[in-house]
Amino acid sequence: MSKRFNPDPSVHISKMSVIIPFSPDVPCDSNGQRMWWAFLASSMVTFFGGLFIILLWRTLKYLWTVCCHWNAKKKVRQCGNNGGDGIKRTDKDDPAASEVGWMTSVKDWAGVMISAQTLTGRVLVVLVFALSIGALVIYFIDSSDPIESCQNFYKDFTLQIDMAFNVFFLLYFGLRFIAANDKLWFWLEVNSVVDFFTVPPVFVSVYLNRSWLGLRFLRALRLIQFSEILQFLNILKTSNSIKLVNLCSIFISTWLTAAGFIHLVENSGDPWENFKNSQALSYWECVYLLMVTMSTVGYGDVYAKTTLGRLFMVFFILGGLAMFASYVPEIIELIGNRKKYGGSYSAVNGRKHIVVCGHITLESVSNFLKDFLHKDRDDVNVEIVFLHNISPNLELEALFKRHFTQVEFYQGSVLNPHDLARVKIESADACLILANKYCADPDAEDASNIMSNTIKNYHPKIRIITQMLQYHNKAHLLNIPSWNWKEGDDAICLAELKLGFIAQSCLAQGLSTMLANLFSMRSFIKIEEDTWQKYYLEGVANEMYTEYLSSAFVGMSFPVICELCYVKLKLLLIAIEYKSDQRECSTLINPGNHMKMQEGTLGFFIASDAKEVKRALFYCKACHDDITDPKRIKKCGCKKSKKLAYKKIRLACCFDCGRSERDCSCMPVNVRCNMDSPQPTLRAFEEDQQSALSPKKKQRNGGMKNSPNSSPKIMRHDPLLIAGNEQIESMDENVKKYDSTGMFHWCPSKDIEKVILTRSEAAMTVLSGHVVVCIFGDVKSALIGLRNFVMPLRASNFHYHELKHIVFVGSLEYLKREWETLHNFPKVSILPGTPLSRADLRAVNINLCDMCVILSANQNNIDDASLQDKECILASLNIKSMLFDDSIGVLQANSQGFTPPGMDRSSPENSPVHGLVRQTSVTTGANIPIITELVNDSNVQFLDQDDDDDPDTELYLTQPFACGTAFAVSVLDSLMSATYFNDNILTLIRTLVTGGATPELEGLLAEENALRGGYSTPQTLANRDRCRVAQLALYDGPFADLGDGGCYGDLFCKALKTYNMLCFGIYRLRDAHLNSSQSQCTKRYVITNPPYAFELVPSDLIFCLMQFDHNAGQSRTSLSHSSHSSHSSSKKGSSVHSIPTTNRTNRARNRDSRDKQNATRMNRMGQEKRFTDEPENTHLRTIQIKPVNTLTINQASQRKSSSSLTPPIREVEDEC
Repeated sequence: MSKRFNPDPSVHISKMSVIIPFSPDVPCDSNGQRMWWAFLASSMVTFFGGLFIILLWRTLKYLWTVCCHWNAKKKVRQCGNNGGDGIKRTDKDDPAASEVGWMTSVKDWAGVMISAQTLTGRVLVVLVFALSIGALVIYFIDSSDPIESCQNFYKDFTLQIDMAFNVFFLLYFGLRFIAANDKLWFWLEVNSVVDFFTVPPVFVSVYLNRSWLGLRFLRALRLIQFSEILQFLNILKTSNSIKLVNLCSIFISTWLTAAGFIHLVENSGDPWENFKNSQALSYWECVYLLMVTMSTVGYGDVYAKTTLGRLFMVFFILGGLAMFASYVPEIIELIGNRKKYGGSYSAVNGRKHIVVCGHITLESVSNFLKDFLHKDRDDVNVEIVFLHNISPNLELEALFKRHFTQVEFYQGSVLNPHDLARVKIESADACLILANKYCADPDAEDASNIMSNTIKNYHPKIRIITQMLQYHNKAHLLNIPSWNWKEGDDAICLAELKLGFIAQSCLAQGLSTMLANLFSMRSFIKIEEDTWQKYYLEGVANEMYTEYLSSAFVGMSFPVICELCYVKLKLLLIAIEYKSDQRECSTLINPGNHMKMQEGTLGFFIASDAKEVKRALFYCKACHDDITDPKRIKKCGCKKSKKLAYKKIRLACCFDCGRSERDCSCMPVNVRCNMDSPQPTLRAFEEDQQSALSPKKKQRNGGMKNSPNSSPKIMRHDPLLIAGNEQIESMDENVKKYDSTGMFHWCPSKDIEKVILTRSEAAMTVLSGHVVVCIFGDVKSALIGLRNFVMPLRASNFHYHELKHIVFVGSLEYLKREWETLHNFPKVSILPGTPLSRADLRAVNINLCDMCVILSANQNNIDDASLQDKECILASLNIKSMLFDDSIGVLQANSQGFTPPGMDRSSPENSPVHGLVRQTSVTTGANIPIITELVNDSNVQFLDQDDDDDPDTELYLTQPFACGTAFAVSVLDSLMSATYFNDNILTLIRTLVTGGATPELEGLLAEENALRGGYSTPQTLANRDRCRVAQLALYDGPFADLGDGGCYGDLFCKALKTYNMLCFGIYRLRDAHLNSSQSQCTKRYVITNPPYAFELVPSDLIFCLMQFDHNAGQSRTSLSHSSHSSHSSSKKGSSVHSIPTTNRTNRARNRDSRDKQNATRMNRMGQEKRFTDEPENTHLRTIQIKPVNTLTINQASQRKSSSSLTPPIREVEDEC
């Protein structure tokens, strides 16, 4: 055909001037004849022919059905007349029965093939759509050629591909036709119409060797099914995404299809005009024309010239404008409503990531990031992924941008598995759940966080660290099957720790500040001026770390290692991790000299940097023994055995974690409690003091010759090996004095009416050395869990007489709700009233208390943050402004210190009361020791009127917090990151703060919600043998020589060698660096871990960890009933003084007879050593009566202005 082609157009013009106008678009036809009608006719004939056949078939089927129905009725009538002769016919006589079954099976097979219910069907549907898009792309390519052109099928590659596509479309059309239930509606479907006008013209092109662009643009209508294809592939899952894709696909397919029609008619021209009015427009120009037409802009640079084009534009602009006006705004709205943070996290190889969820706000995130990314930590190669269902505000978004290298935010819910997959929770190192500390309903907040722990349903092995507000809600975590604290899961109960910190401050004022600073990351702030802030901030820079001890320490006792670390390595070792033979690990705080270190022991250190703690691991006696500068202690290679031993520890850790050594995250700082060490970490043993120790060593280990109260060597942590029968003989199996775990003092439950004091009764009972708890709350207030406050004050490592009496002052309705958890604790009283009433405060002798605690349960019910602490602040200011009479100052009981084991308690020359001299009596409320709980950190400025703290100053830099008189729950935020990096830190903090709460005890409380009493056994009594925190005075006593200008390091070594006491801080007067004449301020501040050469002053109080004194109960028993001593035996315990009454003679006789009975009982007991220290007659008298001389009583009586009559005696008896 190409040979007949004459390229000279002049010849054609002369020959075709009569037939039809010459068209240069069809150069292959010498006659210039267009064949577009043949292509169009093939489609029309197929469509209408098929439609005619379907309608004809339906008509014939209808007529056949009518005829069959009429014949059936006729036969029924005949059967009725003949008596039912036709009943013998069966289905075998009907030849259509088997044919219908065959058709049905084929139809079902075709339906399965084209549906997306099976893998084959999904592949087929996706393949058809992909080929349709491919055919549309071929159309875009061919649109640059003339509308009609001659092309050889064997040489045109695009035509061959298009032919192959359409053959496949034809086969798929056949499957769809067979599977269709209604053939007529199938024939009129959009996809069928597309096939009619695109498939037949391809076969005509092959036959005629020419191509007509024609209606191939209809393939763009296949885009409407794009959302269905994405749903088949599980790509679209949300309604918004499906709707968005639907709108976009309909809009784009309509746009492209209309552009294809304009391109066809404008490039072809009108047939009745002999195609003379055509214009050359590319397909993309037509796309542009349709867009400006739909948007009603109409620039006029491109427009339709043909009549068909203009007629189409008239109708299209109506529908196009409506579609543009409705679809485009909806598309924009859906795109705008899409989550900005809806992507997925891409994990980076070699870099761990954690997921943080829960209460995500600017305050909680900033506090968390400030501590987590602190520079004092080792290189934090951890990426933080925040997941929250609410998008961040502008301030929080700016915070994320400032930390964009390590922080990412994604919007979603932890309860949605899809969102958990987005943040790659299965590969996360941990999941941290933050709680809203200021919520009005703490139980609801805890319930929400517990539900968040169902992350373990998605990935059971994920490590979860969650914050809890209420202690009783921790029990619900045990209901999660995969929750396991041994595998690193931790629950940080804010109420438990907050009240525990405050309770420890009642035993050693300022301890809450010191502990809070230890687990918080603080940068060192250097101050040149000689002010109290200089020494305080030097201590603030210390944190708590863990590290393995070097093999050079193997075989040494704990005090020796502790002294070596402090003197040579400049590290303070306070505890070790002990692993028993049963592979159960526990944290031992200052275990004493009976413990020998072995390979792989983990130590707890106080230091200012994580790099400093590495000295304990790198220390080598051969290489570093003569080094004086601790900074020069680096890793040495003199012993390869050390590396091998360390590698064994790593391998054992990796084996338990189930990870490879390279991927294991159990670095020395991140050791889990379930890690296996090559051999038991510690060996408990008993030493024979008479033969194994020299006299000099005896003295260093607390065995002072002149001390009848020195502690004997006792086997610890293995109660079954207690030597001697004295302990077992002293156990009374018929009396329950401790709870079932032996960790807390216990008494039978008491009704609240028995512990309620009226104001007059409280005034008659002269309390001293007690703890006053001022609590605000009502019947609607959320419970704060006072049990967590009482438990540390009732720890069994205190002897019974050392327990401080606790008096609650507050609403009786609120305390009744708390009493269910308090009724098993001894020495607890309640004064119904209000902490703002001075009469109530005077009735409980607040000026004689050891500590006044101010708590509130109404803080979170106020929206204004500045007013949340108004009750606590007003109560604190009210107490500080009170004035007191000095007439009973001599009755004051100071318990801010203690007598170390081995010191003579009965001798006032050698032992001031608990190691402290008596302070002057309190005449002003400003000198009463107070600790106030705050919710809003900025409100701390209102507590002290003499400080110059700026409202924007951080809490730890303010004077009330540094002095230990204020505590805010916000300081506990740092525990989240501290627990992640080292879960042993939380164990140590809880051991120090809670008084001995264990996971086993939590399990018991979860079952009964109350402590259960238990009989004394060797196992439970051995639990009393644990350290406790106390304060030591330097004004007098065995350390008085160091109090005046001595070095802190000398005091540290002497206390450690002599009494096994571990000193770790100083509680110093604020103006101690000034001359005493310049200031009379009694406020003190905390100094954590002073250096060796730090100079001491006589007024200092030393924070120390003291050993349990087994013989304190003996001396107490012998002294508590002596009526001749003018000095009390122990100042640690709270006391109730009884004022003599008119019935003094009778009561004196009763007291004499009771003393004789006690003396007889004491003689019968002989020299038995008692493990428990409660007197036999505690049922007669609960609290020690301190003897007072007559002069004092007379002076007190003279200053009473009420009357000359003395009020009646009120004796407070023990309810136990």
